[in-house]
Amino acid sequence: MKKSMITALLVSLMMSLPNSMSAQEENGFKKINVREDFTENGFQWFHDAELLAAGNKEKSNAMTIGWGGIGTLWGRTSLTVYVAEKRYTKEFMDKAEYFTVMTLGVENSKVLNYMGSKSGRDGDKAAALGLHTAYTSNGTPYYTEAEMVIECKIMYAAPFNPQYFKSDVPKRMYQFFPAGIHSMYIGEVVNAWRK
Repeated sequence: MKKSMITALLVSLMMSLPNSMSAQEENGFKKINVREDFTENGFQWFHDAELLAAGNKEKSNAMTIGWGGIGTLWGRTSLTVYVAEKRYTKEFMDKAEYFTVMTLGVENSKVLNYMGSKSGRDGDKAAALGLHTAYTSNGTPYYTEAEMVIECKIMYAAPFNPQYFKSDVPKRMYQFFPAGIHSMYIGEVVNAWRK
């Protein structure tokens, strides 16, 4: 076979291969290993407020979260998030196989405040803020403006059961909390990206 024919075949084969760059890389993110590259203080990280998103390409929603946990469970690297029963995002979380948790820069306190005080039932919060929704290869929504995105596959989900409250802390919390009792969602970290 002539050298030019081999070269033409190789070029043709390479052109037919799918682009190996992920959508996240196209949006300026680099893949990270959370066990090695996550340097934030786990006791402070959620306190600083993050965004939680769930849904699909047809419809999704995000909300600000200030509660969560980072660690390991069942031999898996995991994130735990909590969503109150009356929050619009709960509908998406209950149907979801995956969710994302995103960090935004300090300058984005306006985004966090808006996402935490407005309901997606009343309109598209991302569009109102000028955020651009993108999707992981699993179809999980995230915003291209985020600084870090962690994608999790839900391993466990259940609402808190008041009969198991062992102290007055949760009893007092829910006594006058209009959004209702939270559900816990434990997700295995399957992907993570940082700009």
